[in-house]
Amino acid sequence: MSGTYILWLIGGYFALLLLISYLTGKNDSNLDFFKAGKQSPWYLVAFGMVGASLSGVTFISVPGWVQGSQFSYFQTVLGYVVGYFVVAFVLLPLYYKLNVTSIYEYLRQRFGMVSYRTGAFFFFVSRVLGAAFRLFLVAIVLQQFVFDDMGIPFEITVIFSIALIWIYTFKGGIKTIVWTDTLQTLFMLLALGLSVYFILDKLDWSMGQFLASPEFGEYSQIWFTDSLLEKKHFLKAFVGGMFVTICMTGLDQDMMQKNLTCKNLKDAQKNMVSFSLVLGIVTFVFMLLGALLFIFADRYGVAIPLMDGQPKTDLLFPEIALNQDLGIWVGVTFMLGLIAAAYSSADSALTSLTTSFCVDFLDLENKPEDRQKSIRKKTHIAMSFLLVVVIIIFKYVLDRNVIDGLLTAATYTYGPLLGLFAFGMFTKHNIKDRYSWLVALLAAGGVYAFAQIPPESLGGYQCGLELLPLNGALTFLGLYLIRSKKQGKL
Repeated sequence: MSGTYILWLIGGYFALLLLISYLTGKNDSNLDFFKAGKQSPWYLVAFGMVGASLSGVTFISVPGWVQGSQFSYFQTVLGYVVGYFVVAFVLLPLYYKLNVTSIYEYLRQRFGMVSYRTGAFFFFVSRVLGAAFRLFLVAIVLQQFVFDDMGIPFEITVIFSIALIWIYTFKGGIKTIVWTDTLQTLFMLLALGLSVYFILDKLDWSMGQFLASPEFGEYSQIWFTDSLLEKKHFLKAFVGGMFVTICMTGLDQDMMQKNLTCKNLKDAQKNMVSFSLVLGIVTFVFMLLGALLFIFADRYGVAIPLMDGQPKTDLLFPEIALNQDLGIWVGVTFMLGLIAAAYSSADSALTSLTTSFCVDFLDLENKPEDRQKSIRKKTHIAMSFLLVVVIIIFKYVLDRNVIDGLLTAATYTYGPLLGLFAFGMFTKHNIKDRYSWLVALLAAGGVYAFAQIPPESLGGYQCGLELLPLNGALTFLGLYLIRSKKQGKL
């Protein structure tokens, strides 16, 4: 598929998003921008969250990770599902009871302003990195297959990508995103299904023949239980995955902001449970696609694409979809799916960053009403600029598979949030609030330092997602050490 066709496809797709933005952003109020008027149908939120949770990371990076990790990621996905139930029945009731705009307002009510700002800060760092990881993927694909041939530098590609998101979210905010996420999830699942179908057809296999083939057997190991020292061990992956979901969904303003647009708690819980089950199934199909891609590459001699002179398995899916004569429908649906996957998470991330910064740091709700909308719009622009800078930096410093990098970053940045919320919800202690930032920083720094120790110095032990609950536990312990005699308010 030529770069010109891809640009026309992107243009048509964003024209559709702009139409949705126009129809949903007529009110342009802060209530609609932050909470969608609390009128979103739960099933619409659930379907849209599938795309937002999968994102470009799952669409590109999970298939590309199969060669190095086989199906071990599915152990983590099973942990995700359990984590979503914890979010639905432990955290959502708390947020609805408090009727918050930013979920970190709970920390202010429970501990004080320093803890509140500490939680918001760690979310802010986490979401900037997460959104940048996801957009970096779509940017390198567009650069590799479209803009390099046109002589357009990577930096312009990134600016172009962020500008498109800003254009269709600057008025409607979360109200627009609830609807655009639904459309984007539909495109992503369509791309997944058609890609699997046409690759199987090219390999002259039925699905049953593929699953029974010895080639599939080389990639399909799910359970890793031989040694607890391994990074991929089931216990590490499952428990780590559960806590990743609790933190990256339940303690994440981005994901919770969508749930808080539902009419009531019961609808939000139905959304979370149904979404978690669908997400598990869809992720498994993406891993099947990954095995198909590597089998296809072996059979037809397709080399792993290079980026800056190094093989990049994240680029195998676009290479096969766009350059291996699988038919126009594979190329078209791949590009639509890629764009949808990347932007379905990035647009909500941009909105949630704007929400968190306005509410948690600028105290927007206590500003004069005639200035609130102007402050929100200026913050939206500033968050867009910040994402551009971080994505460009990634091009020069990121040296691993993107989903591996995303999950690794989460173990450091979400751990303090886990400890703060757990201490607040499961103890009656208050704390010396002015020291909470130091506890969070020391816990995250200590876990990072531990992770840098070579495995041979730890008897062969390889650190994995278990670092996230460890980080939370260290934060919890530190908060206990700075507890005060006065009991908490909640």
